Amino acid sequence: MGSFNINIDRTGKVFHAKVEGTFSPEDGMESVKAYQAKIAEITVSEYEIHIDCTELNVSSPSTLPILEACFQMYKQDGFNKVVLTLAKNPILKMQLGRVARTVGLENCEINEV
Repeated sequence: MGSFNINIDRTGKVFHAKVEGTFSPEDGMESVKAYQAKIAEITVSEYEIHIDCTELNVSSPSTLPILEACFQMYKQDGFNKVVLTLAKNPILKMQLGRVARTVGLENCEINEV
């Protein structure tokens, strides 16, 4: 089961999200609803989005379309920068990088800790 947590740093202009576990399509849809409710509170173009993926598992083929849709939202919503932080996981890094390229998310930075 996947979980997520969202916090907004209004002073630093950073939208923080943390995702963990393995997301089902239902988990993905719940995270999208929470994301949309939170971005309604800010001027997205003034913010960076930082997503902590250190405890995220590689996505299954059935959930990749939802992951792509999320990356497409980040692009369309107009965040200044998208920063993904991962634990050392070459497969997840490759998967997230491929999804970012697929949707044309050019302002995406992937960091390993």
